[in-house]
Amino acid sequence: MSRILHACALGATPYAEGLRIQETLVRARAAGETGDWLLFPDHPPVLTMGRSGSAESLVAPPEALRARGIEVHEVSRGGDVTWHGPGQLVGYPILDLDPLDRDLHRFLRGLEQALIDVLAEHGIEAGTVAGRTGVWTGGAKIASIGIAVRRWVSYHGFALNVAPDLAFFDLIHPCGLRGIEMTSMAALGAAGAADPGAVRARTAESIARRFGFERVVWIDAAIPRGFAERAEGGGTAAEQGKSEAWEAA
Repeated sequence: MSRILHACALGATPYAEGLRIQETLVRARAAGETGDWLLFPDHPPVLTMGRSGSAESLVAPPEALRARGIEVHEVSRGGDVTWHGPGQLVGYPILDLDPLDRDLHRFLRGLEQALIDVLAEHGIEAGTVAGRTGVWTGGAKIASIGIAVRRWVSYHGFALNVAPDLAFFDLIHPCGLRGIEMTSMAALGAAGAADPGAVRARTAESIARRFGFERVVWIDAAIPRGFAERAEGGGTAAEQGKSEAWEAA
């Protein structure tokens, strides 16, 4: 049987809704009720705090964040604090990790390389930094990665800076790192930054190649949302049990 990656552009998605959709699909994937997914939500400005995060990673005080309408969510992924919002390509791979021998580091390195390949297609030379997860170019960070795993199905994922307002990163110490510079495809003059849909499509194809999928099939956003709606009342992530393993952003 051919391996298919079901990709979906969710469109405008509040963070809590995106998390609920992920959790529903993780349970369905672990139970063999659905296939592998790659979700692309468009979140409003939001800060997410991973398992190793702390209040010290916030530069702006809570009241200043509230005044700007920026929510802060504590989540089960690895890593510290990061920002999501307009102009950023956020991707949530919900994949069975058995074909990767349940090797989390292999999975992380695969996500990094898939994003490096996409950036290369847009004329940006990028790579990794020893001891740090994510993708970097010219000493600046352009993509963050933070995953969680439940029953050996991945969720959470990556954030590639296509054309966001980089000033939002001044609100935090990104990924808990002091003194680092964040950059974007637009800031580096990549022509493709003007077409986020094309970046999204190339990213889906790159991830499919990197993890051995034979093809990408794009699914209407109503399908994963329908999964979540049918599962309403099934309990929160905490009630379903903690993640079995996680890795950092």
